[in-house]
Amino acid sequence: MTTFIKALRSSPVAAHVGPLVAFMLLSVVPDGFRVENSALPWYVQQPEHWWYPIQTLLCAGLLFWWRRHYDLGQCKNSHLWLAALGALVGIAAWVLPGWLYQQMGVNADTTPSWWKWLGLADRSQGFDPGLLAAHPIGQKLSLIARFARSTLLVPLVEEICWRGWLMRHIAADGKPFTRIPFGTHTWRAFWITTLAVTFIHAPQDWAGAFVWGALVYALAVRTRSLRACIIMHALGNLILGIYILKTGQYGYW
Repeated sequence: MTTFIKALRSSPVAAHVGPLVAFMLLSVVPDGFRVENSALPWYVQQPEHWWYPIQTLLCAGLLFWWRRHYDLGQCKNSHLWLAALGALVGIAAWVLPGWLYQQMGVNADTTPSWWKWLGLADRSQGFDPGLLAAHPIGQKLSLIARFARSTLLVPLVEEICWRGWLMRHIAADGKPFTRIPFGTHTWRAFWITTLAVTFIHAPQDWAGAFVWGALVYALAVRTRSLRACIIMHALGNLILGIYILKTGQYGYW
């Protein structure tokens, strides 16, 4: 067992892929506790409120454990501006279909099922901090934990895997991915990485996720900086979180 743990910790592939795999597996845990009944306490209706902080700490621990494998690279001022622009454009593209759906005022029961593949769907149901309205301190802590998860943890685990490993692994064409400079472009890497980012999300997010994945890929190629990609992802999730709180479109969470 000790030998296995040492090998796991020394593996660059495990270090880049493991945190995201753990994150995805831990994301399904709330489904085992959830009971959709408005008469029940908040911690049963939406277990995410207490589980997400635990998930964040566990995955942050993995990132720390594997930290020696990560080279985030430099991020110039020009890269920051590109990251900010990409975040704004990417999140605008993500929420636009849902906004249009709201403006159309259509009946969800009569709309074609394929509409959701374009993001044309109701996004009002999701992680709702309003459930904790009777517990103001708990509500604030839940929101802090939610933003920490989306703006700190998610950008790290996703970009380290998608751009830090998968993009380079495909470009390596059989060689160790660590020999491939970050941001190396091939069209095969673009399509596989971007589609992986797309299909890991729910169908109603596919259109937005594809645009988002393409923009982050372009930033990776342009800046050659994993740090810039992480910053773009963090800014994008921050903007999305603010939009959710302002509009009540909790389905994006």
